[in-house]
Amino acid sequence: MTGLVLTLGESMGLVRAVEPGRLELVSTMTLGFGGAESNVAIALARLGVPVRWVGRVGADGVGRRIARELRAEGVDVVALEQHDAPTALMLKNTVAGMTVVSYYRKGSAGSMLDPSDVERLDLSGVALVHVTGITLAISESARQATRRLVVRAREAGCLVSFDVNHRSALWAADVAAAQYRELVADVDIVFAGADEAELVLGAREEPARLARGLRALGPREVVVKLGEAGCHALSAESTVDQAAYSVNVVDTVGAGDAFVAGYLAELLAGSPLETRARTAVLAGAMACTSPGDWEGAASARELEELATRGADPVKR
Repeated sequence: MTGLVLTLGESMGLVRAVEPGRLELVSTMTLGFGGAESNVAIALARLGVPVRWVGRVGADGVGRRIARELRAEGVDVVALEQHDAPTALMLKNTVAGMTVVSYYRKGSAGSMLDPSDVERLDLSGVALVHVTGITLAISESARQATRRLVVRAREAGCLVSFDVNHRSALWAADVAAAQYRELVADVDIVFAGADEAELVLGAREEPARLARGLRALGPREVVVKLGEAGCHALSAESTVDQAAYSVNVVDTVGAGDAFVAGYLAELLAGSPLETRARTAVLAGAMACTSPGDWEGAASARELEELATRGADPVKR
């Protein structure tokens, strides 16, 4: 299958501490950006997949930087400028080896996505639409826009993938779980961490049972992301348990998004489930080797180098 991937969501300015320590004691910070959907878009573009990112940004320098950097990475950008709201920000620092992320996104331009933004999108040539639970959570209008995009995608014959990507700070678990279950029933591919799958299903189970439980809700494929344990993937034809790969971990933020991009790239290439899972864990591992949300996203050649240089599967 060939064609464009379209993803919808919020991208934010990322202010990152250069040295480790408490934020109030850090003296130097750098400006970048990040966001689950734009991370996936960049990772797909680096793997040679045509991709379009759609979102709202403020009429400010941060919004213009996001659009500029995405285009520089080869992503087709539909950045709708919001003149009465700013682009959201997140601050990232490291304390005692743990990454701490603080969000400033309430009332942001990105949260003002609405169904009218989706209605004017041209879906011709789009093979797959990718959405996440974050966009469901940031506002009611963004939630409606996500649901409308899924409906339009299905009507247009596009595949739809959904990464649960739960953010507990954005909404209550019971409200989120109900919304996730509704969307899972309407998509083709679902990605979820084990804890996210448990949230959706309301039960603690081992990965294979979680995957079967999610698939029973309607999607044709389910991938349970297991971090340093790899992943469990389930389709109508087969099941795969894929171990992770050993790398020197610098920053795990964005690894899940790179994982999703690796899987989707192979899906669109017509690769079997085993190859999709293998590329996904390779892409996720590679993303852990660099700071930032998307900077460590790898090319196909870099993933092959990681796979063939003798890295032992098990831990990242």
